[in-house]
Amino acid sequence: MADSASVRSLSDNLLLTDLYFRGRQQAIASYTLTSGGETAIVETGPSTTISSLTNGLAQAGVSPLSVSKILLTHIHLDHAGATGSLMELLPNAVVYVSEVGAPHLADPSKLVGSASRIYGDQMEALWGEVLPVPEDRLRPLADGAVVRVGDLELHALYTPGHASHHLAYWVPASGAVFTGDAAGVRLPGTDRVLPPTPPPDLDLEEWDSSIERILGLHPSTMYLTHFGGFHDAERHLSELRARLFEWRDLLLDGARRGLGQDELALLLERHADAELSATVPDPEVRGRYGLVAGYGMDVAGFLRYFRKRGDLPG
Repeated sequence: MADSASVRSLSDNLLLTDLYFRGRQQAIASYTLTSGGETAIVETGPSTTISSLTNGLAQAGVSPLSVSKILLTHIHLDHAGATGSLMELLPNAVVYVSEVGAPHLADPSKLVGSASRIYGDQMEALWGEVLPVPEDRLRPLADGAVVRVGDLELHALYTPGHASHHLAYWVPASGAVFTGDAAGVRLPGTDRVLPPTPPPDLDLEEWDSSIERILGLHPSTMYLTHFGGFHDAERHLSELRARLFEWRDLLLDGARRGLGQDELALLLERHADAELSATVPDPEVRGRYGLVAGYGMDVAGFLRYFRKRGDLPG
């Protein structure tokens, strides 16, 4: 449930709503952008946090009828799972998403099936109901497409690596970029950047190119879904790049030594927690990193990536 601290103004036309995923603050953010009398939402979060999103809009004085656009960076359920459920609550909104991801919002059966195999009996508690988005309310985006929100232009940038259907949204007028998961996970008050690497689409070479593309924008601010705005793009993305390849080397070595998936997850957890403990003393904050970037899922993504590349036998 959202409370009085759940909505924060980031600028004259941008609000951050903390969706309080699993009752924890600063895990999943949704952004509300207003310009020229128009309102857009960037990221919906999962269906389990709809009340936080709608209560946040109410606290900010945003009428559901005024929301005309929903922009999604990708279709993973922590970013987009609530979209179908919001279609009735936001009757004037159309949904912008990559042309790769759009069919899976119109018919989420494969998306739900894949997630159910991963999350099992935790599926409902984590993500809730996943409803289809009517096709006439979907606006598939190609790389470079421009979405107008009032007087602002948002440029859709294809940024794969974390997911094959990933977009970032660049706002030239402000120098800001909404990065989704392309810039990793970083929590307020810390410098530590962790890469979320779930299956099935992890591709380090594509992610490296996406990092380079974001760096080439020289953004003044990166708005992460996990979590908030950061102004040190070069340092942040350099750390993300280094950690992606550090984790690759650690896990590939472990896999070649015969460690199983559970053993690799424990190896990665110990490695990452040792680094986090040295720089993030608050155990509650460290716990939130684990909430949005689970090590078992990270390892599964790397193992699939290794096998696709032929680094490990299939």
